[in-house]
Amino acid sequence: MPHSPDELRALAEGYLEGLELWPSLHGQAESVRYSIAVGGKRVRPVLCLATAEAAGAAPEDALAAGCALELVHTFSLVHDDLPALDADEERRGQPSTWKRFGEATGILAGDALLAESFRLATAYETTHVARELAEATLGMIGGQYLDINGNAPDEQTLHKLKTGCLFGAAVGLALWVAHVPASAQAPWRAFGDELGLLFQIVDDILDGDGYVVTHGVDGARRLADAAAERARDRLDAVDADTSVLREIVDGLAVRTA
Repeated sequence: MPHSPDELRALAEGYLEGLELWPSLHGQAESVRYSIAVGGKRVRPVLCLATAEAAGAAPEDALAAGCALELVHTFSLVHDDLPALDADEERRGQPSTWKRFGEATGILAGDALLAESFRLATAYETTHVARELAEATLGMIGGQYLDINGNAPDEQTLHKLKTGCLFGAAVGLALWVAHVPASAQAPWRAFGDELGLLFQIVDDILDGDGYVVTHGVDGARRLADAAAERARDRLDAVDADTSVLREIVDGLAVRTA
């Protein structure tokens, strides 16, 4: 019986809570732990663990990879909140890292999160895990650059980079952990792409921006429903028990927070 999303989330939370940070961080570790603790639903590590299990690996084997991805996501949020970018003073009802510890410490917290993520990723024998994480991180940063400069060629390119890269990596990292050969990864990766798009559209619906601005609420909802249906179709092409991944799709399609 595969693990449920809630069980996978508990695994990820336990791993992050027990994560031993590099001792040379000294007092900087306090802001890093704070940033991790203010985290959300751990969607990306849960997706990674569920994909790994569906692909034939134990979810525990993918914990380092999935949580490395969560640290990259957290790094992006910590830096996004800085005055030079979004200037957000709160994150999920708590003071943002820079607001709590000061701007300089906030910058260093994001730096440390990124470095810790690659320390985790390089724990695997294969170099594919760290490379996948690096390429996804670079794509996310490129998307952020296009966003703040307002020169993205189209909204699909922007969101595929800014949000989709980490969702694609959640699937890709799991495939490498599960030793799925590159020649067999295409249907899995197609699923990850659709799920990233679904997440972004629903996020925009909840925030009233992005796709809602360009397509209206009803139009954005239709796009989200279509992305969810395509994600399910991609899972149909995978020769594995993808019931938990389908449950994740269904949950993201109707999320309200």
